[in-house]
Amino acid sequence: MDPRSEVLLRQAELFQGDLLLAGLPADDLLGQLPHAHGWSWHAGEQQVLDARFAGRSQFGTGAPQRSFDSAVLFLPKSRELTDYLLQALAARLGGRELFLVGEKRGGIERAAKQLAAYGKPRKLDSARHCQLWQVSVTQAPAAPELHSLAQRYELELSDGPLQVLSLPGVFSHGRLDRGSALLLEQLDGLPSGHLLDFGCGAGVLGAVLKRRYPQNQVSLLDVDAFAVESSRLTLAANGLEGTVIAGDGIDAAPQELAAILSNPPFHQGVHTNYQASEHLLRQAASHLVRGGELRLVANSFLKYPPLIEQHLGSCQTLKDAEGFRIYRAIRR
Repeated sequence: MDPRSEVLLRQAELFQGDLLLAGLPADDLLGQLPHAHGWSWHAGEQQVLDARFAGRSQFGTGAPQRSFDSAVLFLPKSRELTDYLLQALAARLGGRELFLVGEKRGGIERAAKQLAAYGKPRKLDSARHCQLWQVSVTQAPAAPELHSLAQRYELELSDGPLQVLSLPGVFSHGRLDRGSALLLEQLDGLPSGHLLDFGCGAGVLGAVLKRRYPQNQVSLLDVDAFAVESSRLTLAANGLEGTVIAGDGIDAAPQELAAILSNPPFHQGVHTNYQASEHLLRQAASHLVRGGELRLVANSFLKYPPLIEQHLGSCQTLKDAEGFRIYRAIRR
């Protein structure tokens, strides 16, 4: 059981009604709280919840339309995303209870101050290196309009400017990270066929690929609902078409790909997690046509080349700069 869930269950008498669990972990919490429903924006966790508790959790960027008497927000990493989620929940809870739970090292004490916009917050519990806070919503806000919160920026590229829109919580919100910038410089000579932007974030790489290789089919894949929606916004802002997929890792990707391109993620919440990236390297060959290729950017300290060569083929370093390396490998 996730320690945040354990803290909730220490106060289980508060959560016996029609409860919404927002950002809930994929554990047995729904089993322990039979009247609760979930709202998840992580495709992998939603997949597990669907398998165990069919129909009791919804995936997406907006709160479920079903009614609820109270809600718990599991603190996300991003302050901007926390603002949006708290507002979306508080807008539905005038005169009722909103709870916030999170890890101390995740900034729960700081985040609890964000509850003050809706009432007087109070700490209910502190255990398992987590805290649980509560506010009675006496000042219900208007429901937020997610798209109005998108940050727009422009990239000056050799074939003209590219508009990028990113929503709260998306990796490198409102700016281009340096790793992706280096990868964008290494996109020449890609094969014809189906291209995949893996871990697409705001859709920068996928949009650039579609514009540079307009005859190629381009898909964009991310585990996060806010990234998926950001990628759709970025494609639309540039008049581009692509298939945007919400899925948990490379297993959710199409088959028969000509190339996989990625700035792979290695953070989940406040935790460092290389599992998705390493699984990509192990399974990329099964999604690529023979002669298809993988290009990715990674921190130079990560020992990816042996893994790439074991599962895919000879690993070439296209660029080594600023603490990053761009790797290229062709499927044997």
